[in-house]
Amino acid sequence: MTKIKESSPLGNPVYPIMFAIGGVHLLNDTLQSVVPAMFPVLEKERGLTFTQLGFIFFALNMVASVLQPVVGYFSDRKPKPFALPIGMMFSFMGIGGLAFAPDYWLIVVSVMFLGFGSAIFHPEGSRVSFMAAGSKRGLSQSIYQVGGNSGQALAPLISAFILVPLGQIGAALFMLVAALGIFILLKISAWYKKQLEQEKLNNRKKVLLSSIGKLTKKQVGIALVLLLVIIFARSFYVTNITSFFIFHLMDKYDLIDKAGLLYIFLFLALGAVGTFFGGPLADRFGRKNIIVLSLAVPIPLCLLLPYVPLWAVALLLMIIGFFIMLSFSVTVVYAQELVPSKIGTMAGLTVGLAFGMGAIGSVVIGILMDQLGIYPTMIIVSFLPIIGLVGLALPRDRKITADTAS
Repeated sequence: MTKIKESSPLGNPVYPIMFAIGGVHLLNDTLQSVVPAMFPVLEKERGLTFTQLGFIFFALNMVASVLQPVVGYFSDRKPKPFALPIGMMFSFMGIGGLAFAPDYWLIVVSVMFLGFGSAIFHPEGSRVSFMAAGSKRGLSQSIYQVGGNSGQALAPLISAFILVPLGQIGAALFMLVAALGIFILLKISAWYKKQLEQEKLNNRKKVLLSSIGKLTKKQVGIALVLLLVIIFARSFYVTNITSFFIFHLMDKYDLIDKAGLLYIFLFLALGAVGTFFGGPLADRFGRKNIIVLSLAVPIPLCLLLPYVPLWAVALLLMIIGFFIMLSFSVTVVYAQELVPSKIGTMAGLTVGLAFGMGAIGSVVIGILMDQLGIYPTMIIVSFLPIIGLVGLALPRDRKITADTAS
């Protein structure tokens, strides 16, 4: 176990734990990504409507969304290291149920198990990332979040190469992924438990140093509301691309589902790259600056996307994916620094809200597609990133130096 030097108030990074929890985040979100990856299969095999598909995604993400802040709150009061493998066990049951569910309602119940497992994992995983970060808060959170976004990026490949050929039963293969996650989390939880014991022995608790100046409760409240609006705009748009844009590609460009899914993979893969670079860039140039950049750059590209020829779709999706996800890890850290005494709660709130907004967005987009059609819905959704410009009103942050820390 890496020791924290007393001379460094922020401590030294524990890279093996940082990468291990990021790796399990990849496994966890790979399990979740099986759900939207199964949409083309469920539409064909079960004859589900877009609205029903939207409600499946709603069930998954709403459970994860509502429970994450709750788990984070109790984790702040009394951390539970072995909640991590327990959460993955729920995901194991959920993915097994999804593979064998014979009807719509059992599919919904199965994805709720997945959502519950995710709700337990994310706040506790973010806390582990914080404890292992030392002086590398942005980098650690980026490693953690890029693991999750990489898992989400696998959804189109899972659909194209596993679920489309094998059908619904192909999801059973991912029970092995959940089992691997449980094994690694047992090791991480043992380290987590030792860290808590060491803190108790030394009669001290790690506290997040904030890069944001002293704010009144009202200013903190306003900043959190602005941050949540940004998460709303980003999550709605990303949900549209990851879950429903495939139908636009098939409808407008006559692509087969497997070819269309590769376009979605490009968006998600570059999104994972953006997530990784977001944290280090925010450490250097400021969290607010990266948050604003993340939503401002994609605006004209998102507005163009529904109209461009097929050759330009891949290019736009890659650029949009990179920039729009640049702020994913940054918004988590920014929220934690707004309320530095509530690390787990803020992680649960921001990541949980992202799931919740994605859940609501999936239902809204599904209904719009059933009522208005696929193409008009894509045009409406293209305006969403404009809302993210409210980030200009966020309080500025400053770089934390060794002098600041002491």
